[in-house]
Amino acid sequence: MVWSGSWVAERLGVGLVGDGELRELLGLALRRNPKRAHLLVSNVLGKHVPQRPSVVYAAGVELGRRVRALLGEDGARRAVVLGYAETATGLGHSVADGLGDAPYLHSTRRPVPGVARAGGFEESHSHATSHLLLPEDPRLLAADRHGGEGSALVLVDDEFSTGNTVLNTIRALHERYPRDRYVIVALVDMRSPADRGRLAEFAAEIGARVDLVARTTGTVTLPDGVLEKGQALVAEREAAADPGTADGAAPAPRPHTRIDLPWPAGVPDGGRHGFTRAHRALLEPALPALADRVAEALGDTPRRVLVLGSEELMYAPLRLATALEERTDAEIRSSTTTRSPVLAVDDPGYAIRTRIVFPAHDDPADGPGDRYAYNVAGAGFDAVVVVVDSTADTPALHAPGGLLDRLAPHTAHVLLAVIPSYVPVATASECQEEALMQLPEPLRGPAFSSYAPDEVGWLLQDLSETRLEAPTEEREEAIQSGGAHYAESLPIEYQPSAEYQRLFKEALDLSAARIARAVGTVTETVLAERGPRPVLVSLARAGTPVGVLMRRWAQQRRGVELPHYAVSIVRGRGIDANALRWLAARHDPADVVFVDGWTGKGAITRELAAAIVEFEKAGGVEGFNPEIAVLADPGGCVRTYGTREDFLIPSACLNSTVSGLISRTVLRADLVGPHDFHGAKFYRELAGSDVSGLFLDTVAARFAEVADAVDAEVKELLTADRAPTWEGWAAVERISEEYGIHDVNLVKPGVGETTRVLLRRVPWKILARRGAGPDLDHIRLLAAQRGVPVEEVDSLPYTCVGLIHPAYTRGATGADGKAVETA
Repeated sequence: MVWSGSWVAERLGVGLVGDGELRELLGLALRRNPKRAHLLVSNVLGKHVPQRPSVVYAAGVELGRRVRALLGEDGARRAVVLGYAETATGLGHSVADGLGDAPYLHSTRRPVPGVARAGGFEESHSHATSHLLLPEDPRLLAADRHGGEGSALVLVDDEFSTGNTVLNTIRALHERYPRDRYVIVALVDMRSPADRGRLAEFAAEIGARVDLVARTTGTVTLPDGVLEKGQALVAEREAAADPGTADGAAPAPRPHTRIDLPWPAGVPDGGRHGFTRAHRALLEPALPALADRVAEALGDTPRRVLVLGSEELMYAPLRLATALEERTDAEIRSSTTTRSPVLAVDDPGYAIRTRIVFPAHDDPADGPGDRYAYNVAGAGFDAVVVVVDSTADTPALHAPGGLLDRLAPHTAHVLLAVIPSYVPVATASECQEEALMQLPEPLRGPAFSSYAPDEVGWLLQDLSETRLEAPTEEREEAIQSGGAHYAESLPIEYQPSAEYQRLFKEALDLSAARIARAVGTVTETVLAERGPRPVLVSLARAGTPVGVLMRRWAQQRRGVELPHYAVSIVRGRGIDANALRWLAARHDPADVVFVDGWTGKGAITRELAAAIVEFEKAGGVEGFNPEIAVLADPGGCVRTYGTREDFLIPSACLNSTVSGLISRTVLRADLVGPHDFHGAKFYRELAGSDVSGLFLDTVAARFAEVADAVDAEVKELLTADRAPTWEGWAAVERISEEYGIHDVNLVKPGVGETTRVLLRRVPWKILARRGAGPDLDHIRLLAAQRGVPVEEVDSLPYTCVGLIHPAYTRGATGADGKAVETA
C-alpha cells in the first residue's frame, strides 16, 4: 500500500525514521502554520482519519495498562491523568480507563463562567495555543489529595516531539501542585537525539521522577528551508483550488434526524471538569442502550457509518461508536472535527484527502472562525452520526453552511445526537442566574395572542415572522421516517368550512354547561388541595383555554385572582426548562399547578413527570409537582380532573382560532437557543375567524347555574379514590396490536385527540363507540371530508379513537382505497 506520507516526503524531503510500525501509525500533511509546516497525522487517534473505534480505544487503553504496570496497582489507583485539548482528549480518557480507577481531566480552550482556573499553559506550535485547566474539584491535581499519600500525574498527548509543551506544563503545575512523580504518555515519541537528553535534565531540575511511555519511537528529519518551502507549497495548492480541498458543488441538503440519547444523569460529557471512577461506573452500563438508540435511528440500510465527534468532545462519541460497533453489523468508523487548518490533497500518498469547512458552532472564546472535518467527503459513508454537547447545539450548527448542512451532500443520512453539557455543581446556580437575566418577561395580548393581557402570560418567544408551516403529508412522512421531530415544524392551520364552523357553535351551545361544570370541579379541587392561591401553568396550547377558564372561575366564584402562564412541553424533548427557571425565580414551585385540556393515553402526563426529574437532576430548583390538572381524563391518567367522561370539548375542534390565535409550540435548535423560551407563532391574519373569546364567554356564562352541582361533585371527589387507573393506556396497547400498527404513538384516543388526527396528521381510520351521538358529529364531518372510514366498535373505553396511517408514504391511501388528502 502507498504510505500516506509519501506525497509530502517526495516534495519537501521530510522523512520518518523509526521502527516498522511507524509508517502504519503516521502519515504526513501540510498545514497553514507559521511555526511548523508539516503535520504528523495519526491513523489510530480518531481525529483526522476515520478509524475503527475499537482500534482507537484499544490504543489508549493499552497505554494505560502499561502505565499501571509501571506505577503498580496502588500507584495507579492514586494517579491523576491529564490529557491535552483538543487532539488528545479522547486518548487521555482512554488511558485513564486503562489505569482503572484514576480520575481524568483534560485541558480546554472553552472557558466556563464561574469555574475557577486550576492552571493553564501555552502550546507554542499549535494553531490555538491557550489551554485552561478547569476541574470541578479544586484539589483534583493536588499530590496529597489521598490524605498525605503522593500521587503521580500522568500527562497524555498524541505525540511527544520536542517535549516543550509537556515539560512546560509540568513546570507550571509543579510550582502549584508539587509531587515526586510524573509519567508522560504518547502514541509516538518523535524527539530528536538532541531533545532526548533534556528529560533527565528536567527531572533533576524539579527534583522529581519523570518517566515516558510511548507505543512507538522515531524521528522526523527536516531539510533546511522546509518551513518556507512548505508554506509556499500550501499557498500554491490553495490558489489552484484543488477540488479535493473543499466541499465542491453541493446538491440541496437533506434534512437531518435528531436522536434523543438516554444519556445517564450526572455523567459529564467528557473530562473538561473531571471524570471520576463514579462517573465511569454510571457510563459503562449505559453504553449498550445508547448504541441501541443510534442503531434504531440508523435502521437496516446503512452499511458504512461514521460517528463524528466535535473538537474536544472525543471520548463520548468514541465510546458510543465502540458500543455501536459491537451491536451492529455495519462498518463503523470514528473521527472528530477540529480547529486546525490543514491542506487537503486527494492523493493516496497524502494523509488528508478531503476536507469540509464550516463555521464554529460552540460560541468559542476566541471568536468565530472556520472548523474542519477531514477525510469525510468522498469516503463513502452511508450515514454520519454527529455527536455534540448541548453547548455546541447552536443555531450556527443548523444554519445554511453549518456543519450539518455541509455534511448532507456527502452522505445519505445525517443524524444528530446531543449530549448534555456538564455544568459543575458549584456553578450551576450562577449559570442559572445568568440565564434568568437573559429571559424576557411573558408575552401577552394583544401584542401576542387575542386573549386579554391579564388572562395569560405566554412564556414563549414570538416566531411569527418565521416560515415554519409544511403540508400535512410532508410532515407525516418526515416524522414517521425519523427525518424530523414534530416540534420542528408546524402544520398548515386548518381553516374550517362554513359547515364546520356551524357545527362548532352548535356543539358549544350544547356542551357549554357540561364544560362549565368540569371547569368548576377541577378548579375547586385544585383550590382545596393545592392551597388558596395556586399558580396556574397551562401546557400550551390545548391547556391554555382551560387555564383561562379556571382563572375565571376562581375570580368569579371565589374572588381570587390567580396568576396564569402558558409554557411549552414537547413529547420526547420535555418541558421548557427555561420557563421552569423563570417561574421558580418568581413563585414558589410548590404553588405551581400544571393544567392541560384532556388526557388521551397519558403520554404528556408521563413526559412531564420525567421532565421534572431531569430538571432537578440537572441542578434545577426542586419542588415542582408534576401532577397535571385536566378538564377531562377519559384515559384515567391523573387524579385531578373535572370529569372522566369522553365528550366533545369544543376547544378541541379547532386549532389556533380557539386558542388565542397561537400556534403549536416549536423547538428547533436553529431558532431556540440555550437561553431562549420555546417558540410559537401569533396568527394575527386569522382574526376574522377567531372564536377564542366566544368559547370562553359562552362557557363562563354557565358558571352560576352549575355551581351547586360542582359543590356536590367536589365534596364527593375529595373523599373518593381518584388514583389513576391507566385504563386508556391498556386500551391503546390492545388497539395497536389488534390493528397491526405496533406503535402506540399512532393511536390517538378520545374525542380531542381524534379531532387533532383529522386536523393535523394523516388519518387512516376512526374507531367510534357504537351508538355514540352528537359528540361525534364533527368527527364524522371531518372524516367524510378527508375520505377516512369511521368504524363502529364495541367495548371501547373512549367515545372514539383516531388511527394515524401506520405506513405513511406520499400518496398513501386509507383503508377504503381513497387517496389521503391534505386538509
